[in-house]
Amino acid sequence: MSKDNGVKSWVGQLGASISSDMAEEIDAFETNIKLRKAGKLDAKIFAEARLRRGAYGQRYDNGRRHDGSKTQELVYPSGDLVKGPETIWDAPGMMRIKSPMGIASNEQLETLADLAEEYSDGILHVTTRQEIQLHFVHIDTTPDIMRRLAAVGITTREACGNSVRNVTSCQYAGGCRTAPFDVTPYAKATTYFLLGHKDIQDFGRKFKISFSGCKTNPCGMAMFHDVGCIAVTKEVGGETKRGFEFYVGGGLGAVPFQAQLLDGFVPEEELLPLCQAVCRVFSRLGERKNRARARLKFVIKKLGIEEFRKVVAEERKIIPEDERWTTYLADLDSTNETPLRPGRPLEQSAIDAIDTPVQEEFASWRKHNIWPQPQTNYVTATVRLPLGDFTSEQVRKLTDITRKYTGNTVRFTIEQNLVVRHVSESDLPDFHEGLVAAGLCSPGASTIADIVACPGTDTCKLGISASRGLAAELEKKFSGGKHEDPEVEALHIKASGCFNSCSQHHVADLGFLGVSRIVDGRRIAHFQFVLGGEWANNGGAYGLAIGAYPSKRIPQVIDRTLAFWKKEREEGEDLKGFVARMGRAKIKKELDDLRKIPSYEEQPDFYTDWGDSREYTIGDLGTGECAGEVVSIVDFGLQDAERRLFEAQLDLEAGKTGAASVAAYKSMLTAAKALIMVFNIDIQEDADRVIADFRTHFHDTGRFHDPFAGAKFANYLLKRYESPPSIEDNDLAAREAIDEAQLFVEAAQGCYQRMQGDI
Repeated sequence: MSKDNGVKSWVGQLGASISSDMAEEIDAFETNIKLRKAGKLDAKIFAEARLRRGAYGQRYDNGRRHDGSKTQELVYPSGDLVKGPETIWDAPGMMRIKSPMGIASNEQLETLADLAEEYSDGILHVTTRQEIQLHFVHIDTTPDIMRRLAAVGITTREACGNSVRNVTSCQYAGGCRTAPFDVTPYAKATTYFLLGHKDIQDFGRKFKISFSGCKTNPCGMAMFHDVGCIAVTKEVGGETKRGFEFYVGGGLGAVPFQAQLLDGFVPEEELLPLCQAVCRVFSRLGERKNRARARLKFVIKKLGIEEFRKVVAEERKIIPEDERWTTYLADLDSTNETPLRPGRPLEQSAIDAIDTPVQEEFASWRKHNIWPQPQTNYVTATVRLPLGDFTSEQVRKLTDITRKYTGNTVRFTIEQNLVVRHVSESDLPDFHEGLVAAGLCSPGASTIADIVACPGTDTCKLGISASRGLAAELEKKFSGGKHEDPEVEALHIKASGCFNSCSQHHVADLGFLGVSRIVDGRRIAHFQFVLGGEWANNGGAYGLAIGAYPSKRIPQVIDRTLAFWKKEREEGEDLKGFVARMGRAKIKKELDDLRKIPSYEEQPDFYTDWGDSREYTIGDLGTGECAGEVVSIVDFGLQDAERRLFEAQLDLEAGKTGAASVAAYKSMLTAAKALIMVFNIDIQEDADRVIADFRTHFHDTGRFHDPFAGAKFANYLLKRYESPPSIEDNDLAAREAIDEAQLFVEAAQGCYQRMQGDI
């Protein structure tokens, strides 16, 4: 039997089917690099071309290590020093590499390992979209990387940019006990049908698609995708027919939207044409000028789901027939995986034969990292990757293990881990022993210790707080089953370094997003604490922030919250239910003292962020423009805006959705008024006057505009002024108003900090 006889060769089909096109595209991209260097290609055009090929810029001043620590000087495996850029062409960047459905073959993994060593820092990073990222890659090397990837059937095309991003799916698909059928061939067909399709080349923003095998588990996270498909079956004429619940318009990001049901049953033969129709509608009706409102969710919000459904149905009627819509249905077995070894049960005698010191480790790993498959005596094993990282050396050891026990493939997960499927139960002790030798045996998959984090300040230009550093600290805190309470153990923690939801913090039990504050002239890293999210039911509920807490106090914030929950919860009450019953005001009161900041003289390390010994800063973002007593007045006004915002959340909790929308709007007006006081302008509560002065002093001048988000947050206030909230607003409108107000108030804090000067 061949050593790669685990999955049929479809994993490499992409390279085989469009290799000439791929080669031509890479050549064209290389030419674009030369033209841009020569000043013969517009910067914006080159940026989009670069992003569509998966090449991102990245932060370079906070080099990261595999253990999550930081250093000002990072050395490549070759011994070359990673330095700050002298020009844009010297800047290290990031390469995002698509892995449709998170699937990668041994050959592909080994190529990625080689590239990580030769062009990067020797680390492969798994993203929450089941992709691989290589950091500290220079733009000049990207064409060579793309060619090496193409040779093993991997593309970076449309990994970034205004395109259909990597199509994700449940990592257990085909080996799941609760799914009605395997969604893998459908996700594969959608991926390759839309890749490079003419109908997706003119989007205003990105477009994300996911496939889930069932509704109740956190599989494909259909509820926060532009298109989310959940497998269902239906009896038609005495025959069981496959299809999908088809959701549209979901998204996290700065302002999360829950997807809405477009169709309760889309037959399998209609899947691709319906996806195409939705893409065409988005391309035609999506926002172009204002990127902050250029996602599909805003098209649906504007039209309403009923009207959107009609528009899509009309679009579907005029699309020319395409044989690719259905030809794949004749070979749905093409993605089936064949186990390498016979499925046999794990006998107790085999467990007893494990060395005594290792037995406890094996039991802990087996408890959470093993998922029984419907195939008799086979399991899926999760390889937990703290911080989503593993090294080139670990990759090679892993492929040795998979070739011996399972075959040819692994799948990356949205929790930044990977899974190995079709492991015979009888092989588990030896399989685990191999993982131990590779340093890949961390237990606690999908527990409170399995923390998801975006790159944050380590490598992301948008990073405000050290999400990876925090995650590393919390991982140490919770690893080893230190929480015996199974309800606590089952919680999920997710940390994002900024207002974007790259770690999906909105749907975590305990979510965090990075912000900053200035206290006594010094900047301090903070995290907004998000409660009320739900990871189950495909991301069934989004949480709201209850306040910002110093980064160094987040472990205490978690301990205090969990202690309060355990003390006051009712029997069988989960954390989400507890938050809903108890109310955010009472929880916030329990945490109020943790907002206090010790003086720099008392505790200088409080003014650093996790994993970084340097004094915290986010860079030189402005010069001081105010001083004196007015500072305290502005601070007071911004605090009052935060109070109003929290009251809006309480109104929403109480079911007063219209009042919540109005209060959220007032919080933005309060924050704007506070900023205007910097100029000693005596204004009243009159909204017209506040807006006029805000436009004059902050919007039109660009003073308010976020260094990375531009005018996006200012426009939230101006939009609300033009179309004020109504006391009749529903829950969805109120949540949007609160999320936008949260971002505006945070932006007001940032604007004021810039005006004081970054210390």
